[in-house]
Amino acid sequence: MRSRKLLIPAAAVAAGALAAAGAALSTAAQAAAAPVGLHVSGTQLLERNGTPFVERGVSHAHTWYTSQTPTAIPAIRAAGANALRVVLSDGHRWTKNDAADVANVVSLCKANHLICVLEDHDTTGYGEESAASSLDTAADYWISLASVLKGQEDYVQINIGNEPFGNNDTANASWASSTIAAIKKLRAAGFHHNLVVDGPAWGQDWKNLMRDQAASVEAADPDANVLFSIHMYDVYSSASTITGYLDAFKAAGLPLMIGELGWRATSSNVDTDTAMAEAVKRGIGYLGWSWSGNTDPILDMTTSFDPARLTAWGTRIFSGANGIVATARTATIYGGSTPPPTTPPPTTPPPTTPPVTPTPTPTLTTPPSTGACTSTFTVAGSWPGGFQATVTVTAGSKPVSGWRTTFALPSGTTVQNGWSGTFSSSGRDVTVSNAAWNGSLGASASTDYGFIGTGTAPTGTTAVACSAS
Repeated sequence: MRSRKLLIPAAAVAAGALAAAGAALSTAAQAAAAPVGLHVSGTQLLERNGTPFVERGVSHAHTWYTSQTPTAIPAIRAAGANALRVVLSDGHRWTKNDAADVANVVSLCKANHLICVLEDHDTTGYGEESAASSLDTAADYWISLASVLKGQEDYVQINIGNEPFGNNDTANASWASSTIAAIKKLRAAGFHHNLVVDGPAWGQDWKNLMRDQAASVEAADPDANVLFSIHMYDVYSSASTITGYLDAFKAAGLPLMIGELGWRATSSNVDTDTAMAEAVKRGIGYLGWSWSGNTDPILDMTTSFDPARLTAWGTRIFSGANGIVATARTATIYGGSTPPPTTPPPTTPPPTTPPVTPTPTPTLTTPPSTGACTSTFTVAGSWPGGFQATVTVTAGSKPVSGWRTTFALPSGTTVQNGWSGTFSSSGRDVTVSNAAWNGSLGASASTDYGFIGTGTAPTGTTAVACSAS
C-alpha cells in the first residue's frame, strides 16, 4: 500500500513468459546451505521439515495502530488466518518500531500460531515519494533487529521493503541491483530467513521488471531463499492478466505469492475470484490488505478493528469461495497437519496459551454412528494445563445438509476456544453443530472442527455421537 491509501495507475500488465534460461539458478545458489527454517524449493515455500506452507492471511497496520495490535492479532487468528503480514517502520518516514516492539509482535504471532511476515513500509514508492527510504536503509533496519530476529527463522519471514519503487522509470531500473544488494547485505550479516521481495511500480510490477528479472535476483542469493511478492490491485482487474503473470513464474520455476490482495483501489475492481481461485489451484499464498485502519476504509476487512463487524471485503476473503477459512492450514511448527493435495477443509484454531511442545497423542476411537454421519475425536497436542483437539465429521452414504455432535469431557476440563462449529456446553457435556458454511457434506465427505481445552487432555476413548439432517 502507498502510505495508508492506495494510489496506483490503471495500466495493463504486459503479457508473456520469462525466458526459459531465467529458470536456472546460479551454481552458488544451488549449493546453498541446508535450510534453517522457512525456505523455498522450486515454486513452493516449505517449512524446515519439508512440509509445504501456503500462506492465508492479512496485513495489520501495526506501525500506525500499535495500541490495536494486542487484540488484533488474536482476532485475526480466530478469524481463520495462518499468517500475518505486519507493517513496520524503520524510522525514516514514520515512528520507528524498535527491537522490543518487534520482539513483542513476533511473540504475539507465535502465541497465536501465525507465521509472521514482517515488512518495512518506509520504502513505499521510493523514487517517486520523496519521504521513502531505500532498500539499503531497509536492510540496515533489519540488521539492527538481529538480536530479536535471528533464531526465529521457523516463524518469521522478512519482507525487505514494501512496494520499494513507484512508477519512476529511472528509479525502477535499479530494482534488481538494489534488491540483490539488500539481500547480500542481509546474508553477510548472518540472516538466513526466507526473504520476501516486492515488485516495483507500487508493488504491481505492471511493467514486468520483477517478472523478467526475478531469476537473476534468485540466483544472486547465497541461500537461494527468496520469495517474490506481487501486489494485486487495479492492474489485476481481468482473469487473463492474473493467470498470465502467475503462469510466467510457474514456467520459470520461481516462487511467487500474492503479498497484498485488495478487492478494489481507485478505478476498478480486482478480479479477486480469479486471484483466490488460482492461488488455491497453484498452492501459492495470498495475504489480504488489510484488517482495518485504512484512511479510505474501502479496503478495511473490519469496521474500527471490531472482528464482530466484518465488512463485505472481510466476509469475502475469510468466508467466501477459496477464502481463508476454507483453505488455511496451520504451520506444522505449531502442530498443524500436513495439507492434503486437494482443497482442505477449514481449520482456524485461535489458542491464547500455546503449547510449549505439543505432545503427539494417538487418535481416539471412533464410536458407532446412530445417524447418517460418524465422528472421530483426536487430541492434536497437549501441554501442562491444556490441549488442542480436532473432531472429524464424515457423512454416510448419502449427502447431509447439517450435522450435530455431542461428547463428554473429563471432569474439570472445559472448552476455552472453538472454531469451525457452533459450541454449547452443559457441565461436562459439549454439543457442537455445524457452522453456516460446513453443514452441507456430500456422501462420504468430511469436515473438521476443533477447540483449545483447559485442563487435562482426554485419554483412551472419547465417544462422539453424530446425527445429521
